[in-house]
Amino acid sequence: MTYMKERRRPTNNGKVKQRRQRRYSNGSADNPFQENNLNRRGSQSSFRKILTVMIILFFTAILAIFLFADNKDFLNGKFGEHSFISTLLSKLSLSNSSKDKPEFVFPFGPRRQNILLLGVDSNGADSDLWVGTRTDTIILLNIDPRTKTVNALSIPRDSKVYLPKGMGIQKINAAHAIGGIDMTIKTVEDTLGVHVDKYIMFHDEGVREIVKALGGVDIYVEKNMHYNDNAGHLHINLTKGPHHLTDKDVVEYLRFRHDAMGDIGRTKRQQWFLRGLLADLQKPETITKIPHLIAVTSKYVKTDMSPYEMTQYAGLAKHFDMDNIEIAMLPGAPNKHGYTSYWILDPEKTQEVVDRLIYRENSVGRKESYTASIMRSTDQIDAANKLKESLEANGIRVMCTGTTSSIHSQFIAHSKYVTVDYYADLKKEVPAVKSRQFVYEPGNFMCADTDFTVVLAGDNK
Repeated sequence: MTYMKERRRPTNNGKVKQRRQRRYSNGSADNPFQENNLNRRGSQSSFRKILTVMIILFFTAILAIFLFADNKDFLNGKFGEHSFISTLLSKLSLSNSSKDKPEFVFPFGPRRQNILLLGVDSNGADSDLWVGTRTDTIILLNIDPRTKTVNALSIPRDSKVYLPKGMGIQKINAAHAIGGIDMTIKTVEDTLGVHVDKYIMFHDEGVREIVKALGGVDIYVEKNMHYNDNAGHLHINLTKGPHHLTDKDVVEYLRFRHDAMGDIGRTKRQQWFLRGLLADLQKPETITKIPHLIAVTSKYVKTDMSPYEMTQYAGLAKHFDMDNIEIAMLPGAPNKHGYTSYWILDPEKTQEVVDRLIYRENSVGRKESYTASIMRSTDQIDAANKLKESLEANGIRVMCTGTTSSIHSQFIAHSKYVTVDYYADLKKEVPAVKSRQFVYEPGNFMCADTDFTVVLAGDNK
């Protein structure tokens, strides 16, 4: 078993806190990373961003409430001026511009919290939804109540890790099937050297029910998806382009993994599904579906949070700026051992990502000058040229431009000097970089060794 070097760090009150040990391994006793270093494929080491489907079941009803609680005319027209629902929702939220808007006092105080989000699959039995199920989606959220910001760290389900209690080397998604939520939390804590404060677990069937309640969701399918598995009762037939996906279609879209990207591509699709879902939640008619959405979450969500804690998180969620959410996936590379595929974590880059997103070690200052890359789709030539001119006018050297097949626009930070704060300042000077998902991918350069990359991908953001 290989351990990262143990570190000690000061806490908020100045005392010394011992950070948990990190351990990563691909199962080799002498050099657990040798095989990964020899076989790493750079084109596939890009860790894909997420705020995935698991956040949906917890925040769907809550987001709907806070999206429409300010609209008294709409509430009164739908439910009556003095109805219970109109009164309740109106009291839950004051206008964002109101000086009297209440601040939420968290039961855990102002310290940052790590919330583990888990999405479990079906166990194939008509019994307990949570017994013997694998965690196909794993995200560690770091929430800072003081700054009202959230970072999201995605853990690929095929990550090769040690399981506690002598269970040996396994994929991380097996922890829940073997030892339940306790083993899952312990595995994440031991692997990343962090502390998990709370967990929220969602069942896959809940996704179908939420989409069904909403009447479908609009998604841009990035490629033709065709796959048939009679034994697994899975039949996927989706064509490239814009779609209004039904609950059945969404399951197919989210489960598709039969391309070069495998599970990493599926993780990416989960993220864009969430974006489409949040757009649909902002439609006025969503408010009438809240009772059904709440019923779904009560059946398909499991958590150790109290109702009071959940309302506090919901209050904070209203303040989140989607453009300031920093997202990363644990860096590594695919590796196959016989018929078993693993995601082999890169220890140095994994440590760097954990330090940045979970421990928030971003006080590195600014560089005197920055470099950039621009990746564009074939229909974005003019936009790329204008962006290059604007960046260079602000003292940023554009090292290269290239083409990409990506259908989603992003701002990808490669350097530790490119922080969310830097991106916020850059948006003021170069408006063309606005409204892009902020992703942290150290070392995964798309066309040159630059501080950041701007991806221009047309209208399908």
